[in-house]
Amino acid sequence: MVLGLKKFLFKDDAKRSASLPDDVREALESWRAGKAPPFDEPHFHTRYVVIDVATSGASAANDELLGIAAVALQSGSMMPGDAFALDLAGESADANADPATVDRQLMAFLTYAGKAPLVTYHSPFVSGFLQRAYKEHLAVDFQPQWVDLAWLLPSLFPEISATVVPLDDWLEAFGIGSGGRRNSMDNTLALGRLFQMLLVRANEKNILTAAKLVEESQAATLLRRAR
Repeated sequence: MVLGLKKFLFKDDAKRSASLPDDVREALESWRAGKAPPFDEPHFHTRYVVIDVATSGASAANDELLGIAAVALQSGSMMPGDAFALDLAGESADANADPATVDRQLMAFLTYAGKAPLVTYHSPFVSGFLQRAYKEHLAVDFQPQWVDLAWLLPSLFPEISATVVPLDDWLEAFGIGSGGRRNSMDNTLALGRLFQMLLVRANEKNILTAAKLVEESQAATLLRRAR
């Protein structure tokens, strides 16, 4: 029964992949074939992609992904010329929109991000929307390496907060921007500044590579959820 279900799902994904426009399918094949960057290099040598999403609600199963904002961080600096913004709100609202338009937009983000580690605040929320969108449109099981600041900041800065708190609390503690309503790109830039500060503390604690940082993020998440 399980094998039959897997076969059915695989055939369904293969069918969706085959129906993609040629340019999207070729870009997707190139992305799949691409190698992940080495995660055992110092942070200074690693390209991280900081990301936030805009959504129509809080449920990844029922609400829509409306946008993606991302900025690359490399050599310890955010790269102003290496930012990414995707607005899907108009496409989601237009029943007559060409589905291939969304396919191309989602593929553009995969090309931009490559297979770099992704940094966000509350990765289950962000990844839930991305996983659904990529599964439905590109038949991709989107499973990047995540660095979740919501859980990692309390682990590395317990003197500020030993528990998970709203993002605005961290921004206020570090004197970054102002509280209140922000768009996804504003959030992404604020997260990038938080991440820069976190990398300094990570180096002080001998968490010197992306692999160690992802590992620490996963451990912090599991530990705090188990409490």
